[in-house]
Amino acid sequence: VQLVESGGGLVQPGGSLRLSCAASGFTFSSYTMNWYRQVRGKERELVAAVTPAGGSTNYADSVKGRFTISRDNAKNTVYLQMNSLKPEDTAVYYCNAQFTYLGYVTSDYWGQGTQVTVSS
Repeated sequence: VQLVESGGGLVQPGGSLRLSCAASGFTFSSYTMNWYRQVRGKERELVAAVTPAGGSTNYADSVKGRFTISRDNAKNTVYLQMNSLKPEDTAVYYCNAQFTYLGYVTSDYWGQGTQVTVSS
C-alpha cells in the first residue's frame, strides 16, 4: 500500500496550491479519502473528506469556502485545491485512506506528508 502526496511548498498569503495523493496497493474506489494536517506540537486535524464514489464531501470550518477536495477513481488520486491561503494553514498535510464496514474503520492508511508553508 502506498499513498504519495505531492504539491506542497511555499506560497504567499492569498495564494493557491493543489495537493495530490496517488494511491496504490488497495481498492481505491472503496475507500473514503481524507486530508489531515498537523502543526508540530499540536494534534492532527481533519481538513477534508470525500466518500468513495465522490458524491459527498466534508470540510473543517476553518477551510470551508477556500479548500476543495476531489477524487479521480480512474487515476487512483485524490486532490486538495487550496485557495485564499492564510499563514494559519501552514502545516504538514497528510493523505489518509479509510475503509469502513458496518460503521467501523477496518483499514487505515497514511501518506508520508507534504509541507505547506504560507508566508510572505
